[in-house]
Amino acid sequence: MEFNIGQKIKALRKERKLTLQDVANETGFSPALISQIENNNVSPPIATLSKIAGFFDVKMSHFFEEEGASDRFEIVRHDDRRLVTRVISKDGTKHGYTYETLSYRKRNKKMEPFFLTVTERAQDETLYSHEGEEFLLIVSGKAEIILDKERFTLDEGDAVYFDSTVKHRLLAKEGEVVQVLAVVTR
Repeated sequence: MEFNIGQKIKALRKERKLTLQDVANETGFSPALISQIENNNVSPPIATLSKIAGFFDVKMSHFFEEEGASDRFEIVRHDDRRLVTRVISKDGTKHGYTYETLSYRKRNKKMEPFFLTVTERAQDETLYSHEGEEFLLIVSGKAEIILDKERFTLDEGDAVYFDSTVKHRLLAKEGEVVQVLAVVTR
C-alpha cells in the first residue's frame, strides 16, 4: 500500500491559494520538484517532507494518516506497512533508500516511526536538517552517519539520538544493505 502524499500537499497548497512558486520560495525547493512530489512522480525524503509540513504548519503524520482514523492506539501488521518509494533528493538524484511508515492510522502523533532500508550508498552526500529530533537503531547491516562534519560508523544494534537541526545524513557502508528503525518528531 502506498500513500498519496502528493495529493495531500497539493490540497494544502490549493486550500491556501498558493502557487508552486510560492511554496518553492518558502521551502527552498524548486517549483519543478514540488510539482513532481504533488504528482506522485517522486516521494520526498523525510527531511524534505518535514520542511514542507513545517511550511504548511501540519504534523508530518498528516501525510501518512488514513481518513477517519482517530484511535487511541494502533497495531500495524508487517504485511500492512505502507511503503514510500522513489525517494529522490532535491537535485533529482537517488538517495538509495525506501522507507515504510509504521503508523498511519493514529492521528496527532508526536512522533513518526519508520522502517528504512538503505540499499546502496548514495553518491550525493548532501546533509539535511529540519525541526525535531531523530532516533535511529541499526537493525541489520553497517551504516555511516554524518552529524555536522563528523562521521561515525554504526554497526548492527547501535543507536543514535540527535536534534534534527544538526545537519545529518545516513549512508550505507560500501556493499551493505542496512535496515534501520527511525523515529522522527517535528
